[in-house]
Amino acid sequence: MAGSAILRRLAGEGCEVLTADRATLDLRRQEEVERWVAQQRPDLVFVAAATVGGILANATRPAEFLYDNLVIETNIIHAAYRTGVGKLVFLGSSCIYPRLAEQPMREDALLTGPLEPTNEWYAVAKIAGIKLCQAYRRQYGCDFIAAMPTNLYGIGDNFDLQGGHVAAALLAKIHRAKAEGLDSVEIWGTGTPKREFLFADDLADGLVHLAKHYSDEPHVNIGTGSEVSIRELADLVADVVGYPGRFQYDTSKPDGTPRKLLDVSRMTALGWTAPTSLRDGFAATYCWYLERLAGGADLRGQPARTA
Repeated sequence: MAGSAILRRLAGEGCEVLTADRATLDLRRQEEVERWVAQQRPDLVFVAAATVGGILANATRPAEFLYDNLVIETNIIHAAYRTGVGKLVFLGSSCIYPRLAEQPMREDALLTGPLEPTNEWYAVAKIAGIKLCQAYRRQYGCDFIAAMPTNLYGIGDNFDLQGGHVAAALLAKIHRAKAEGLDSVEIWGTGTPKREFLFADDLADGLVHLAKHYSDEPHVNIGTGSEVSIRELADLVADVVGYPGRFQYDTSKPDGTPRKLLDVSRMTALGWTAPTSLRDGFAATYCWYLERLAGGADLRGQPARTA
C-alpha cells in the first residue's frame, strides 16, 4: 500500500522510478540486494518494504515479523551505503513508541517505556531500522533519514480479515455484512481505543516532502494530528459503505494500545500537513475496493517485499 502510493506520487516528479517485485528480488537475501542496488545505482531510496499485519498476525507470526523486517531493512540500508546512494528514507511505524507514552507522542518518547505487547516484534524491528539510519549517518555521513507514519489505510491495503490492519478489516467486514444482508458485525475489543489514521497517498506526499526538505538524525512523525475511537471509525465506515446494521464488540479480544496519537509539530514546522479528511480517504478507498472486487481481484494482500 505505501509503496504503490509512493509510485503514484513520484509519477509527477519527472524521475526514473526503479522497483523490484518479489519474483525478481528477495530482500531477505543480502547478496541479492547488494547486487541489485549496485546494478541499478539509485539516487534516492524509499524503504517501504515490510512484513506487516494487525494484532492477530503479530501474535501468531512473531518470528516472521521480527526476522523479515530486521533483514529487509538491514540489507537495503547497508547496500545503499556501499553503493553511495545520495538519500535514503526509512519508513517506521507509530508502534515504536511505549504503550503508555504521553499523548500526543513526540519523537523523543522513543525508548522511554515498555512497548505494546501485541505488536512488540514489529516495533523492535522498526526501532532497529531507525537506529541503523542514525548509525550510518554518524559513522559514514550517509544522508539517511527516518519517518514514522501513523496507522495507514487506502488504495492497495490488505483487506484480509485475518492478517489486515483494523481500517481495511473493518471496511471489508462491513461491506460483506451489507452484501450478505447481515444484521450485525463483530469487532474485536471494546471499541474504545483511539487511533489516528493517515491516507496512504498523503503519506507518500509527506515522504517526498521530507526527502526534499529534511536532512538530520532525529526521526520525524507523519500523521494527521487527530484521532477517532474504533467505535467512531466503525460508524464512519458504515456510513461510507451504506450499511444500516449494528456492531457487536467482542470484549474477550485484546484492544491493543489504549491511545496512539502522534505529535506532528515537527512535520508541520517543515511546511507539510495531511490534506485528505478521514471521510474522503475512506470514500476513495471504498470506490477502489469496489472496482477491484468487480474485476475479480484478490484483495487479501501479501507481505510486502518490494524495493
